Amino acid sequence: MEFDNHCVFCKIIAGEIPAAKIYEDDKVLSFLDIAPFNFGHALVIPKTHCHGISDLPDDYRDAIFAAAAKIAPAIMRATGALGFNLLMNNGQVAGQEVPHAHLHIIPRFVDDKVLLGASQKQYQGSELAEMQAKIQEKIAARNA
Repeated sequence: MEFDNHCVFCKIIAGEIPAAKIYEDDKVLSFLDIAPFNFGHALVIPKTHCHGISDLPDDYRDAIFAAAAKIAPAIMRATGALGFNLLMNNGQVAGQEVPHAHLHIIPRFVDDKVLLGASQKQYQGSELAEMQAKIQEKIAARNA
């Protein structure tokens, strides 16, 4: 695996920065977004440094989407969402804030106005840890 010492996501993978992890395997890591569009909004990242889908090796790309297929339904069950968006911004002008490939899983609700200029949410108190545990439980239950 290749890492970039200046990349915040590489630091999360290395354990240098904490994250509310909800899924991990040998190729990917998934954790809750700290500035979610809706509660339960998660990121799935490759455990190798790539800027976007254009330089993402096929096996990591496949692993990201395989993980998303497991995680997204668990997020829906944990949050009561009726659907979800998969979103990958590639490049700063496309809204990519961290230059490390990452796939957003955004749970959706009726009239939530997400992606229509709505403000992002903020977890309060123990809500982030509670959401983390709830989604991890749903992923484990699905894989049992």
